[in-house]
Amino acid sequence: MKLYLIAGEASGDARGAELMRALHARDAALEFFGAGGREMRALGGEHFTDWADEAVVGLWDVLKKYGYFKAQFDRMLADIAHVQPQALVLIDYPGFNLRLAKAVKRALPAVRIIFYISPQVWAWHRGRIPKMARYLDLMLCIFPFELPLYAGSGLRAVFTGHPMLDSLAAKRTGTAREPDLVGLFPGSREKEVRKIFPVMVQAAQRMKAAHPELRFEAAAASHQLADRMLATIEQLGESADFCHVTVRASHELMQRAAAGIVCSGTATLEAAFFGLPLCIVYKVAALTWIVGKRLVKVPFLGMPNVLAGREIAREFLQGEATPEALADETLRLLAAPAARAQLQRDLAAVITQLGDQGAAERAADAILGELTANPHPRF
Repeated sequence: MKLYLIAGEASGDARGAELMRALHARDAALEFFGAGGREMRALGGEHFTDWADEAVVGLWDVLKKYGYFKAQFDRMLADIAHVQPQALVLIDYPGFNLRLAKAVKRALPAVRIIFYISPQVWAWHRGRIPKMARYLDLMLCIFPFELPLYAGSGLRAVFTGHPMLDSLAAKRTGTAREPDLVGLFPGSREKEVRKIFPVMVQAAQRMKAAHPELRFEAAAASHQLADRMLATIEQLGESADFCHVTVRASHELMQRAAAGIVCSGTATLEAAFFGLPLCIVYKVAALTWIVGKRLVKVPFLGMPNVLAGREIAREFLQGEATPEALADETLRLLAAPAARAQLQRDLAAVITQLGDQGAAERAADAILGELTANPHPRF
């Protein structure tokens, strides 16, 4: 049996690799093809293209790289037609993957199309669900509130639980928090670091001026981003000693820091898992923000707040993301043990909603079950 898997950025590559390992454990004869990052390529070998470093954020970035993405789209569509897999498994990255799913269903109706990690239709456009049901065969959801959204649409949905629980559980260190340490988490994309990290450093400067005993540490997703972050620190008049920059050590820092400033995204849930008292920040290009504000249908951006149904961690978005605001909120958390403890209790309650460990295994079972129960194309 051949499976074609596509993931479009680093987090999707990690989820895809977990899924491939779980599928292989259930059926060692499975053949994997597709496109992802270094982890999926390490498992799939020459049948995989490594393209997951090309992730973009926002409308303007997509327009600038349209030619690249169109070429990748055409290449993958042709490759799927050549491989003739029993199923196409699309992992997150909905802007690209949903368009590809539609094209594959039209060209190759016999291919089962499975989407792992439901697009955030609850935030952007619930009206897309009936359309998705026409060209997807199975939706795998990682949040419990997503399942009812697909009821009655004709698209079968399964709740797998959140894959983050497995990867993070093994990274618990039991380290005590350092009361004078503030963690800075500016995101994993170059655009996020460029827009958000300078504001974080400026907030740190304000905090340091008021409390000289404070120390700062920033988490970089790659050595390239670490170099950019160090250059930003220097441009703002500080030495490298002002803020220590680590590479791929965000989870360890989340367990040591007394408080953190975290870029909205997966990192906010990771911080919640480790009980880091945090505030959430996000800044994008003005055009992207204007368009996004018209489309987003939920009151919060940070997933801990979305899951809690209220703002348990303060959000500072776009124009509100100022050095003064970030510094004031972080200092408030540092100075108020009761506030930190309440926030940690709220974060723990959010994590309990994500189900049990074993998401990749449940996703693998659902995929193989779909292929066994529905061996023929749906018309």
